[in-house]
Amino acid sequence: MSQVTPLKVKPALLNVEDLCVSYGQVDALHHVDLSLKEGQLITVIGPNGAGKSTLLSALMGLLPARGTIRFDGQPHQQSSVESLVERGLVLVPEKRELFTSMSVEDNLKLGAFLRYRKGDGSYKFTLDEIYSLFPRLLERRHQQAGTLSGGERQMLAIGRAMMSKPKVLMLDEPSLGLAPLITRDIFRIFNDLRCQGVSILLIEQNARAALKVADYAYVLEGGKIALQGPAAELANDSRVIDAYLGVASKHQERLTG
Repeated sequence: MSQVTPLKVKPALLNVEDLCVSYGQVDALHHVDLSLKEGQLITVIGPNGAGKSTLLSALMGLLPARGTIRFDGQPHQQSSVESLVERGLVLVPEKRELFTSMSVEDNLKLGAFLRYRKGDGSYKFTLDEIYSLFPRLLERRHQQAGTLSGGERQMLAIGRAMMSKPKVLMLDEPSLGLAPLITRDIFRIFNDLRCQGVSILLIEQNARAALKVADYAYVLEGGKIALQGPAAELANDSRVIDAYLGVASKHQERLTG
């Protein structure tokens, strides 16, 4: 009688346990647990002030935090932002932080600075991949970043992050300020990135769009995980519908597409 070989469960690329963050005497995050596996796209949704951006800042080492954060099997609390980027953890911030007086192409090349410094010339092939993913950036590669539209700036911010060849891409409100059609274009790109082996942590107030594209979702309210589960299930959960998806939802004014 043949033995059945057990399936190997992939360990989480990013694992967060009991994460707490405070601003002085004010607790911003309370005992947050979160896990992101290889090839997965998870989303964290919630209203303004829920702690979503604080969560990303803590994961990126920009804020002191209590609890355990493990990235790619290693604890990272004492790691610098530069070392985390070099290991493959990258954040696209809400404000995009582009160098507006520099060209589109120079902004992209800056994203590969750590690779260039190590003598990795393959960043040139990554540049071609980014232009294939975002043809509009190729068309505008010699323009100053400050002349781009909002959607094009978001494409550039994502492209610049991809130039470092990340294992985990974290995005803070990528749909913020974008028209619904542009939002849908940006969100379609996420599936392409997953096909390239990138795992994604998406922070969003646009719950409708986020739940459509994600595998797993967390609802963050008041600094705590209020709900979690497969994204398709949460999209049909009456509590999520009432708060984020329904016609009369209290956050409906922020939803698009």
